[in-house]
Amino acid sequence: MRLHGKLEYGGQAAPLRTCVGCRVRTVSSELLRLVVVEDVIVPDLRRRLPGRGASLHPTLSCLELAERRRAFPRAFRVAGPLDPSRVRDHLEGLRVERIG
Repeated sequence: MRLHGKLEYGGQAAPLRTCVGCRVRTVSSELLRLVVVEDVIVPDLRRRLPGRGASLHPTLSCLELAERRRAFPRAFRVAGPLDPSRVRDHLEGLRVERIG
């Protein structure tokens, strides 16, 4: 039986989150948590930073989709532009590690 908001994952229920880029719901452990610190979006690798979080697949394509859709201000419930450069740097670093 499938529970509301959870997915059977490896024999136990796991919380679902929606990627702000592609809008696909998946297990939260497969997504990168993002938070806003002084108008800059930063990756929360340990999932411990305070504040409202947003989830994103750890790919540049989902980041670009979220930027194009202007999804970050809505997801974080803030007015005005946000700087995603730290997230972009993090994702580009992940891509280099996979290639090299």
